[in-house]
Amino acid sequence: MNYFTVSAPATDSFIEKKSEFIGYISPVSSNEEAVEFIDKIRSMHRKARHNVYAYIVRKDNISRYSDDGEPQGTAGMPVFDVLRKRGLTDVCVVVTRYFGGILLGGGGLVRAYSHAASLACDAAHIMDMRLCHRVSLQTDYGMYGKISYILPQFDIITVSSDFAEDVSLELLVLSENLPRFMEELTELTNGSVNVIDCGELYEDFSSVIK
Repeated sequence: MNYFTVSAPATDSFIEKKSEFIGYISPVSSNEEAVEFIDKIRSMHRKARHNVYAYIVRKDNISRYSDDGEPQGTAGMPVFDVLRKRGLTDVCVVVTRYFGGILLGGGGLVRAYSHAASLACDAAHIMDMRLCHRVSLQTDYGMYGKISYILPQFDIITVSSDFAEDVSLELLVLSENLPRFMEELTELTNGSVNVIDCGELYEDFSSVIK
């Protein structure tokens, strides 16, 4: 049920036989956002020989790629393959090439565009998006120590904590862990803790799941 995407745009570049390859990556959530990002990069590099792209979007299960004038199969597909092999979705990659006058050949182009796409991916923060529940929990100070001790056992993310008359916690609990967590919580506190399930959503768990 989980998927991987990027948190923010990122870029990196390299030079191969006098041609500069600049890889850009950005999160996108629709076909329209992907096209908008591609157009933005193109407008930044109007003098570039090629602006090759590939994107994968969960909404409507869309995937597209373009060689943008490079020999068929040497540019767009290699960029797309990098995204696919890394399991990334809701992302768009554009690789801009400034031609340096030396032909790279089919194999050289495939390697260059793959490398530029990989550099862009490496420059971005990869998010591990998991289906989870946002849980609001209220307890007294006496129980808080016991509850905080078990949270790491369930890979729980504490969104916020408020220490007033009682302790209020906002937690993200993985959907597959929620039944066991609720059972453990009830047993630990004898059902004395007030818990509200605020609903299911996708959130980034890359900080707690390695």
